[in-house]
Amino acid sequence: MATAKKKTVPENYRPSKGEPFMGDKQRAYFRLKLQDWRDEILRSTKETLEHLQNDSEQHADIADRASSESERALELRARDRQRKLIAKIDAALLRLDDGSYGYCEDTGEPISLNRLDARPIATLSVEAQERHERRERVYRDE
Repeated sequence: MATAKKKTVPENYRPSKGEPFMGDKQRAYFRLKLQDWRDEILRSTKETLEHLQNDSEQHADIADRASSESERALELRARDRQRKLIAKIDAALLRLDDGSYGYCEDTGEPISLNRLDARPIATLSVEAQERHERRERVYRDE
């Protein structure tokens, strides 16, 4: 992946409607938000792996062993979800690079700044997401 210049964003900055959509400041804000989120997930994953390696003791009691294995399976499932999330974050960073970030994949219209702030990996506007979910529900119910 090409390395983009790291731009700094003021600590209290929040994107607003009064500025150009996906201008330099907004792109830098979302890039930093996505990179920080990715770094936090990777840090958490490393801690989990260390915990799983250190907690490899065998339990004499079958109930303790079952509980430990259940906890391990739950942690691994959570890590798998986070692995998929990292792929979505990476895809969002690529969209920032190619200029398509912040625009709905269905309509091409800008995604609201509030939605992007809450879910920076969003690829659909709220309206398009709702339509997608309604269609999904209809096909699932058939």
